[in-house]
Amino acid sequence: MTGTGLHGDVRTAEEVLAASRARVQPALRDAVDTLPASTRHVAGYHFGWWDRHGRPADGSAGKAIRPALVLLAARATRTGADEAEPAVAAAAAVELVHNSSLLHDDVIDDDRTRRHRPTAWSVFGIGDAIMTGDALLVLAAELLSGCDPSTRPRALRTLGDAVQRLLDGQCADMALEARPDPDLAACTDMALGKTGALMGCACALGCLVAGGEPEQAWRFRRAGERLGLAFQHVDDLLGIWGDPAVTGKPVHSDLRNRKKSLPVVYALTSGTAAGRELAELFGRDGQPAPGELARAAELVETAGGRAWSHAQAGDLLTAARRELRSASPLPAAEAELTALARLIVRRDH
Repeated sequence: MTGTGLHGDVRTAEEVLAASRARVQPALRDAVDTLPASTRHVAGYHFGWWDRHGRPADGSAGKAIRPALVLLAARATRTGADEAEPAVAAAAAVELVHNSSLLHDDVIDDDRTRRHRPTAWSVFGIGDAIMTGDALLVLAAELLSGCDPSTRPRALRTLGDAVQRLLDGQCADMALEARPDPDLAACTDMALGKTGALMGCACALGCLVAGGEPEQAWRFRRAGERLGLAFQHVDDLLGIWGDPAVTGKPVHSDLRNRKKSLPVVYALTSGTAAGRELAELFGRDGQPAPGELARAAELVETAGGRAWSHAQAGDLLTAARRELRSASPLPAAEAELTALARLIVRRDH
């Protein structure tokens, strides 16, 4: 442990994530085990629990950032609440929604690699991957339906609202890719829905199932939304400059797909010579050559996209911490939430 807080030991961000994975994985496995064999097989492969033939595997199931936010928000609302069954169920529900979106995103984006292995759709087919993503959404609602009757309606509405905003963000993302004239404000709004909504939901749900008041849950949600947008900025930077050994995707993967991510849209709308050259590269037909990918990355940086996303992530972290403090969290949990937020924003450092 790194120190002690007013209400107990304060863990590092890495310790928080490890503890969250250990706490939530059994609930996820139990939930997935209730699926029919067809979707259960695809889901287990996607989570890294077994290979394409159903044999046990040691693949990564992800960083578990969103479940950690649920558990920490519960702990911040009431001491010990992160260990209670409702908080674990809510954390598993949020992780199921997140992985549903990943299964669908991989199909939409034609991504063939995730977490250092072939994506589910590339192994089992597009139809099976989409059906499995849908099944995980249903499981998430089923898990929350077991909440205390006094919090169940608000918890289900909170999750449902986040899913609707996530889907709206995904639709906006697809529309943005087709636009010849991307808009930076629209791109930011899209990211707030696609990524910020579920992180905001994670924080709000943790507070609600721990007995928090609606106003306090709203503050937690706003903190999570800002953290989610910061997360997307960093994710977009990693999609261009990230180490494949860390990201599990090829270098320049977003540029290869001509993805109009936040730093790319900033560059395209910068009014600079680099931005205009980047637009010309993005407008070419056919697969870009490796040299063109490297040049595109250089142009995004020259046009200011890389520095802008770095700065935005830092500003959003500050805003998230301000919202968190306004929610009056318990001190030890606030320290852990702050440590996790910093880790999220500094993944590319």
